[in-house]
Amino acid sequence: MTTVQDLIDRLETEATADADPETTPDVGIVMGSDSDLPTMEGSYDALSELGFAEQTDFHDAPDARFTFESYVVSAHRTPELMYAYGETAADRGLDVIVAGAGGKSADLPNMTASIAYPIPVIGVPVQEKSVDSVIGMPTGAPIVAVDAGKSFNAGLSAAQVLAREHDEIEERLVEYHEDLKGDVADVSADLHDMGRDGFRASREE
Repeated sequence: MTTVQDLIDRLETEATADADPETTPDVGIVMGSDSDLPTMEGSYDALSELGFAEQTDFHDAPDARFTFESYVVSAHRTPELMYAYGETAADRGLDVIVAGAGGKSADLPNMTASIAYPIPVIGVPVQEKSVDSVIGMPTGAPIVAVDAGKSFNAGLSAAQVLAREHDEIEERLVEYHEDLKGDVADVSADLHDMGRDGFRASREE
């Protein structure tokens, strides 16, 4: 059975490994509970859409140049793990963190932002009632946050942060955006050319 201390030891060992930055995860995804995973999977989907791969072994990176990792880190039940994750993030090669939590006391995103500073943290309120908790940071302790449940946007934002230093990611983001524009154009043309009734019928087929 894995203990919290085992995970802390793992993070601290990785932080001292002096690994090649091209082989370490670029994005960290953390959540307060595995029950948050269905919501947080949007970040996985966004990053995967942009060609990122999930890295499950720090010492054995996948072939993809850009990768992400994920952990469950509870601010209330395992605060020592949260601190270890935030404190080792830079030395482990992370450039940006996506952090999600639910409930009225959704403290993981903002606590992680404080601990991992100056690494940018993108907060995801898993539920509507989590919004105030996630965005309620004092002046001088910044966090970027998306709307409740919008973890896909958090994944895109993480990629935007990395795109400032990596042209390849910028190109992928531009291509993704152009595809979205193309989808809107297709729908607009279909609605106009088919008329409302024909358009609805085509979508029901």
